[in-house]
Amino acid sequence: MLLKDFYTVKAINTVENSTTAAITINNNHEVFKGHFPNNPVTPGVCMMQIIKEITETVVGEKLFMTSSSNVKFMAIINPEVTPDLELSIVITKNDDGYKIKNVSKFNDTIALKLSATYKVI
Repeated sequence: MLLKDFYTVKAINTVENSTTAAITINNNHEVFKGHFPNNPVTPGVCMMQIIKEITETVVGEKLFMTSSSNVKFMAIINPEVTPDLELSIVITKNDDGYKIKNVSKFNDTIALKLSATYKVI
C-alpha cells in the first residue's frame, strides 16, 4: 500500500474477470489535512492508486500504469460523509499485462470511471 493506512479492504470478490471490492477510506489520514482542511476530498490520484493495488492483489503481480483513458471523476468522495466505497473492476489480460475498466461508487452514486492499461513489472 503506497499510502499507509489510507484505506481498508473489507472484501474482494472475483468471478471470472470481474472483481468487486468493498473499501473504507480512513477519514483521519494525514492527506486530508491538506486536501482540504475542514472540507476533506479524496484525491483522484489516490483513487487511481487504490484501483491499481486491488488489481495487483487480484492478479498476483506488481503492475505499472502505462496508459489511462476515459478517466471521469463524477462525484466528490468526502471520507467524513461517505467513507465506504464499492469498486467494480473488469480485468482483461493482454500480451504486456492487463487492461481494466473500473466504476467506483458510494451508495448509488458513481464517483469515478476509469479505463487503464498496466504492464507487469
